[in-house]
Amino acid sequence: MPQQKPQSLNGWVAFLGHSGIPVLKQTARDLASLRENPERLSARRVAEIIARDPMMTVKLLRYLQQHKHRKQEHEVMQIEQALLMLGVEAFFNKLAPEPLAEEMPRGNLEALIHLLHVVRRSHRASSYALDWAVRLRDLHFEEVRIAALLHDLAEMLMWCFAPDDMMKIRAMKQQDKSLRSHAAQEQVLGFPLAALQSALAREWNLPKLLLALMDSTRANEQRVRNVVLAVNLARHSANGWDDAALPGDYGGIGDLLHMKPEEVMVMLGADAGILCDLNKPH
Repeated sequence: MPQQKPQSLNGWVAFLGHSGIPVLKQTARDLASLRENPERLSARRVAEIIARDPMMTVKLLRYLQQHKHRKQEHEVMQIEQALLMLGVEAFFNKLAPEPLAEEMPRGNLEALIHLLHVVRRSHRASSYALDWAVRLRDLHFEEVRIAALLHDLAEMLMWCFAPDDMMKIRAMKQQDKSLRSHAAQEQVLGFPLAALQSALAREWNLPKLLLALMDSTRANEQRVRNVVLAVNLARHSANGWDDAALPGDYGGIGDLLHMKPEEVMVMLGADAGILCDLNKPH
């Protein structure tokens, strides 16, 4: 951590651009283990490990975009394709899995727990988005999955690099339940995390399709709506299946998949989840 942290959106964009993107400790372990077993080493196996880590995923996509061949006509968004273009050996040589995200909050255990919660939430969102994309016969379902996985990247990075500020934002929201997240973020950071997310994506020249799929203002488009609904469901259900925002999520998902809200609840196992929550001793 720098002694004097950035004080503006542009300052944070510049700072994060010069800082190494953290990766999960489990990712580093799995990659090291795979590299020690040449007979198992392949682009597909490496991609499977990267796919579980939103920060490692963006680390790879960012590097590939920054080192595009002049003759490359199409942007690459799928992890295995990116690895095939870069080369597995080049990936290991150019993209070391460091620093470790778990070491970033510097002894702030509570901040680390919240960071890991956001990562877990991104996993759930990506699983929902993938499932729905397949149901909708989207042939490029992996693009939708990655967009949902990376949707809250800025939040993860700030838990790593600004844990104290993120704890302040959380405390403000706990004290005032009516306070919107973006309002609390603006009070503490001077900007909402959504603005940082967009600025980083542009600065790092991430694939235009990825930017479009993460743009909630385009939610009238089916694929973007899929991502937004998946992210919302993962966020709200993390509070418990009795969260007040979930009925609206079920309605939106039903519209997307041409299902009744009750059918959506059954599909998600939310009806059972609600019964379990209601039967918990208080």
